[in-house]
Amino acid sequence: MNTLDSETALGDSKAIISNQEDIHEKLDEVVNRHLTHASQKPYQKHTEEAFAQMDALVKAFLVANPEGEIILDACCGVGQSTRILAKQNPQALVIGVDKSDHRINRNVEGFDADDGFTAENYHLVRADLNDFYRLVKAANWAVSKHYILYPNPWPKSKHLQRRWHGSAVFPQMTSIGQQLILRSNWRIYLAEFQQAAKFVDLQGDIDSLPVTEPSLALTPFEAKYQASGQICWQLTLKR
Repeated sequence: MNTLDSETALGDSKAIISNQEDIHEKLDEVVNRHLTHASQKPYQKHTEEAFAQMDALVKAFLVANPEGEIILDACCGVGQSTRILAKQNPQALVIGVDKSDHRINRNVEGFDADDGFTAENYHLVRADLNDFYRLVKAANWAVSKHYILYPNPWPKSKHLQRRWHGSAVFPQMTSIGQQLILRSNWRIYLAEFQQAAKFVDLQGDIDSLPVTEPSLALTPFEAKYQASGQICWQLTLKR
């Protein structure tokens, strides 16, 4: 669900333009429909295989670390956020998921052995999150934190159902994690997710993020947006 060009230079990212001025008028209707009609779409084979590998890792990790945490980093792109979260949470196993094999296998500047980002507590995996989420839910992973950072919000009004909160997998994705953390440079996107989340008993607030040095940004998108003078927002949801 990410159509932004991650190769755009710092300070060269355009602000989102939308024909929506507020929360989509059909949001509640769409969310309710997905909550009452579970997805029956067959799983893609490559995602089933990727999940099986991650599921084995998760189970082995929890056997060896009964007090350990599982953190899910959805739409992880090149995995910068996954590496940072792993370093910040040494007690956790951080799973970064992205649909692009090219992105997750790309080297990230500044993230090499000399910078301490060789932690063994993270893994990057190529998978379709629409399937991966359903498999995680079925396996009942005990995820502590679930990050969804800077996907393209599909700003045209007609594309509501391409946004995560308008998709068929919304019920499964929001059942994963005791805490969900979303970031975006389009506040309406987060306001819609916040409203949709109330249907699944998730509550939380939207806050603006402080501007940081590009080297301290959680993702390359965050660095680009802030360098372009855009405000980045975070929605933190809890059960």
